[in-house]
Amino acid sequence: MPFRAPVTDFQFLFDYVVDFAQVTATDRFADADKDVTEAILSEAGRMCEEVLYPVQRNGDLQGAVLENGVVRTSPGYAEAYAKVAEGGWISTSADPEYGGMGLPHSITMAVNEMMSAACLSLQLNPLMTQGQIEALEHHASDEIKALYLPRLITGEWAGTMNLTEPAAGSDVGALRSKAVSNGDGTYAVSGQKIFISWGDNDFTQNICHLVLARLPDGAPGTKGISLFLVPKFLPDENGAPGVANSLKVVSLEHKLGLHGSPTAVMEYDGATGWMIGAENGGMRAMFTMMNNARLGVGGQGIGVAEGAFQHALGYAMERKQGRTPVEGGSGTIVDHADVRRMLATMKADIFAARAIEMACAVAIDMSTATAEKDWAARAAFLTPIAKAFGTDTGIAVAEMGVQVHGGMGFIEETGAAQYARDVRVTAIYEGTNGIQSMDLVGRKLMDGGEAAYALLDEIEDRAESVRATMPDLAEPLWQATETLREATEWMVTQDNMNDRFAGSVPFLRGFARVLGGYFHLRAAIAEGGTGPRSILAQFYIKRLLPEHTGLLAHAVQGADDLYALTPEELGAA
Repeated sequence: MPFRAPVTDFQFLFDYVVDFAQVTATDRFADADKDVTEAILSEAGRMCEEVLYPVQRNGDLQGAVLENGVVRTSPGYAEAYAKVAEGGWISTSADPEYGGMGLPHSITMAVNEMMSAACLSLQLNPLMTQGQIEALEHHASDEIKALYLPRLITGEWAGTMNLTEPAAGSDVGALRSKAVSNGDGTYAVSGQKIFISWGDNDFTQNICHLVLARLPDGAPGTKGISLFLVPKFLPDENGAPGVANSLKVVSLEHKLGLHGSPTAVMEYDGATGWMIGAENGGMRAMFTMMNNARLGVGGQGIGVAEGAFQHALGYAMERKQGRTPVEGGSGTIVDHADVRRMLATMKADIFAARAIEMACAVAIDMSTATAEKDWAARAAFLTPIAKAFGTDTGIAVAEMGVQVHGGMGFIEETGAAQYARDVRVTAIYEGTNGIQSMDLVGRKLMDGGEAAYALLDEIEDRAESVRATMPDLAEPLWQATETLREATEWMVTQDNMNDRFAGSVPFLRGFARVLGGYFHLRAAIAEGGTGPRSILAQFYIKRLLPEHTGLLAHAVQGADDLYALTPEELGAA
């Protein structure tokens, strides 16, 4: 069946589940009313269905290649990108002063997720540019903003982020790239960067790289890192791309998936760059870009889950195999209990992950509009959960999609395996999911659990309000929230951070499981307790929410038993 953008699901979440009305009630986002939101989501959905989805398979089958130092992108990508740029979909939340729409981040997240569902390889390009736009808006000089932002916003120019080096992966502070002042306000940037998404292309006029490097007197570690804007072509006096800068694509990585997205090894050889932000303030400036990028990657995982689910459902509704027990059923495998279980799990987890994603985006918007610290704290707390659970959901749903296809899922021609291959990296880049979990139990609990407890109080209050009318949903959710509260209290009291880290992954997933139950409950309340969303909420709360018990028991065991076996004993036959 053809891809259908989940526009109605987003509108339902905005209207009934994540309190998007709070955002549009602010002066900052008052123009983004329901009519505007519906129109934008509908138009974005149409673009995803008609422009991006048709090139999804092209990118996998005929990936980007490097020919004589020039990157050649997949067939149809240039034309599809042009339509994305012309529609303004790169700049939905960018500053209107430079040509952006100035819309809430929530709307951008919804659009980006739908784009990811249609064609993740190509969606990565505007996601990188959006992050660069945000970093420049917050940290660049007025001159840099005036020159670069209008061109990035129109999509004439594209942006990248360059952090990783061969010896500096998650430990960014180990980087070796250097920057030396040229004495005229520019810097000579030298070094090699790896894993650079969309490091080059053949359809934008210029590519602007944000590069982390160290000044000669920069301190060791992350405190001595600065951020530089290094364009592929140096702008001339009119702002047009001029002479080529001293940088090049050394090679493209050969990857498990995302073949349409050129992942480059970049070499900078005294390339001219401009400092963004303060000296030695590179990590602060880059994290402006990375924090929302982490939420964006969570949305990528959910988007791929949506595409894989629709692909599997379409196959299950057509494939006839064996006798089915459903009287009057279709006679296809969709009537088999285990296939139905997989499809229901896929749909229920997509809704849970999407709701967490949108709740985080709403918190970001409220923080932006009100500058209230409680909203900022909620956005910060939800970000690692949204990133990790969103991408874990994408991986799990794509794997189930292959399983629904049976043997044909292992055959590339069906396209089911592409989703599983493409989504796998989302749990790795922008901070591995293990790092997200460590961030959750570390920095995000440094407030003594205040942000976490505020969420738990909200969940329990909502469950309590419908305990009499929806006991089958409210009671197990309330009890699960209490169990989560106890696990959170344990985490907060652990002075040894490694004890927290040892249980961080199951703790994050347990928290996500409870949040998913909360948002499913809110969907059921909005529906009056009867209807397909209420049935899905019953499925989630009765079959998936109980996983929290084992997860949270795991989370509070500490680290000692993880080190009880030596590395040699782990490797013993």
